[in-house]
Amino acid sequence: MNVREYYAYLSAAREQLWNFLRALPAADLDRPLLEGDRFHNIKDLLLHIVDVEDHWVQTVALGDGVASRYPHDWVRPQAEQYDLGWITRYGQEVSAKTRAFLATDPDLSRPVKLVQDDPASDTVTLDQLLWHVMTHEVRHTAQIVTLIRQLGHTPPWLDYLRFVRPQPVPVAASANEAEADEEL
Repeated sequence: MNVREYYAYLSAAREQLWNFLRALPAADLDRPLLEGDRFHNIKDLLLHIVDVEDHWVQTVALGDGVASRYPHDWVRPQAEQYDLGWITRYGQEVSAKTRAFLATDPDLSRPVKLVQDDPASDTVTLDQLLWHVMTHEVRHTAQIVTLIRQLGHTPPWLDYLRFVRPQPVPVAASANEAEADEEL
């Protein structure tokens, strides 16, 4: 599997999740179900997923993030103050930019400095950076699905196999058919 295919899957799964969440009561999305300093509810996790992609792909790898158009505290998002539509618009803009970038067939072996203004910063390949972002999203989406279940709802099926197109499997010829073909 490659980055472009997997990102296409994640984009489709993300849209399905957002559509599902739009149908839930707003109070469920804001309900504090997680302990800790930073993320307490479903919307906090959704916003965090978008922030991470915007930061690593748009800002670090491409130098053109969109977070400035969606001002918020990315460290402690307190996303209950934002409408789900605001979060999804931010996510759609980031995702559209990532899809457009991947459509250019970028050099995935290109080195990317993790801290742009630090000459001693670690460097990874663009491929590694993209896999980091995608794995990060999968982990937090699993958390969101767990929270949806804790709220008493049945989450959508977001597994990879739901989104891939089935490929026909070649049928092996039977021994009798093979023998008949040889006689001809």
